[in-house]
Amino acid sequence: MVSGPHRKELSGGVPATTNNRMELQAAIEALAVLKQSCDVEFHTDSNYLRDGITKWMHGWKRNGWRTQGKQPVKNEDLWRRLDEVVSAHTVKWHWVKGHAGDAGNERCDELATAAILEVKRIHSRDQLKESLREFNAGLKAAEARDLLPLI
Repeated sequence: MVSGPHRKELSGGVPATTNNRMELQAAIEALAVLKQSCDVEFHTDSNYLRDGITKWMHGWKRNGWRTQGKQPVKNEDLWRRLDEVVSAHTVKWHWVKGHAGDAGNERCDELATAAILEVKRIHSRDQLKESLREFNAGLKAAEARDLLPLI
């Protein structure tokens, strides 16, 4: 994050997740750390994040967090949280091509890689496998819950 001469870098990781969840979590953490309402220029290489917040979210909210196809919105918990933190600011969302030399994007990739290595360093292989098993089981349970109203 950059504001005039000030720079703050945030990073983190979890043992089992998806790239899309981490993109959402990064945006949430960045906006949540701001102490007052700000005008924000948010740069991302994630079309999922940019399109979700700028094109899809309004419809999801109108449809009770369902897609146009009446399916539950994936990562609804994080989209709801992002909606909360965005509401405190005026945010302009900008897409940048990943791995194309954008200095800010390259730095974010470095931080993400370092966070992944730290997760691997502090967790055993068995702990990582168990986290992945639990994550996948949670996804399956959520999918089953979401399908119940459709049956």
